[in-house]
Amino acid sequence: MKKPSHHLLSGVSLAVIMASGQAVAADSIAEALETGKAYGDFRLRYENVEQDNAREDANALTIRSRLGYTTGEVSGLSATLEFEDSRVVAGQDEYSLPGPGEYSVIADPETTEVDQGYLQYKTDMLTIKGGRQVLTLDNHRFIGHVGWRQDRQTFDALSAVVTPVENLTLTYAYLDQRNRILAEAADINSKDHLFNAVFTTPFGKLVGYAYLLEVDQSTDNALDTYGFSFNGSADLDAMKVLYGFEYATQESDDGTDEFDADYMLVEGGVVLSGITLKAGYEVLGSDDGDYGFSTPLATLHKFNGWSDQFLSTPAQGLVDMYFSAGGSIAGGNWAIVYHEFEADDASDTVDDLGDELNLLFATKFGKNYNAGIKYAMYSAGDEGANKVDTDKLWVWVGASF
Repeated sequence: MKKPSHHLLSGVSLAVIMASGQAVAADSIAEALETGKAYGDFRLRYENVEQDNAREDANALTIRSRLGYTTGEVSGLSATLEFEDSRVVAGQDEYSLPGPGEYSVIADPETTEVDQGYLQYKTDMLTIKGGRQVLTLDNHRFIGHVGWRQDRQTFDALSAVVTPVENLTLTYAYLDQRNRILAEAADINSKDHLFNAVFTTPFGKLVGYAYLLEVDQSTDNALDTYGFSFNGSADLDAMKVLYGFEYATQESDDGTDEFDADYMLVEGGVVLSGITLKAGYEVLGSDDGDYGFSTPLATLHKFNGWSDQFLSTPAQGLVDMYFSAGGSIAGGNWAIVYHEFEADDASDTVDDLGDELNLLFATKFGKNYNAGIKYAMYSAGDEGANKVDTDKLWVWVGASF
């Protein structure tokens, strides 16, 4: 079972308790426990992966169970404890985890862990959390929970969210450990500082951020990203117009080499007769073909195609031009997304990075249940890119209580 990091939880828990400025009596603790809420979330999923390489096709049937309890509030204080378990069902485990293996990769290890365990102090203006927690910022492009995988990403952290004035939200978090999606063995001790400011205007949300990442190891290293985004919409007769822009710059220092790269996203769309149409142009830049812009804490599955070909940005960078359509049908939601990939800094052997088609139908039924089917078809580009044709299929049912 995954344990909280060696020193963070006790320290930040004490800090959160002290933030209330008053002792909590035994009868208040009893009241908090009595007025709390238990919850559960379950997902049974089948995944199939077929790739045009020497590996065998992969098949996995897994169930993810998440059980938690949140106490009632006492003087603004509450606590949450949540466990997560992922298991293979009916012996359907013909798949490999990342690394060498007989089968194609499905990144869902069997594991049992403390998914969340934190104390929270909350007022009308301020929320402080100390301990293991889910932390997401903006659209998950830089900081996310990777909730698509059965073992989602959490952080051992101290986080604070404050709204000093109307329409302004400020977030700071210090991350002591990154609890990644491949169970305890893949976790990383860190010294990460996250700064995020959101200002809501009549025309959209303006966001500024600085994400200063450092792996806690014996060598000096840094991955510093500074950026801003603006996203909004406007009604135009019977049509809604969508627009967005984002830019960031990144400095990477691994103790040996230093690199710089830029990020840019331009996106536009319309909502008409219940159908949402979007087009986007995203660039994860390259430093002269030697380094690609990196987002290691993102919910990467959400971006650059669901077949997960670009969980790490190629050294040549990545340009993703995409088109999407989505709407509602038969009590559920459908989506179609098409991606064209190419290198930002092309070489003689790497320019065309392929294309991908994504299809989705997901629905909710009853009060607590959901189901869906999703498909990704990636067609490889230049041979030098070291990619192969890949098809992935997912079918799932879920329940939340």
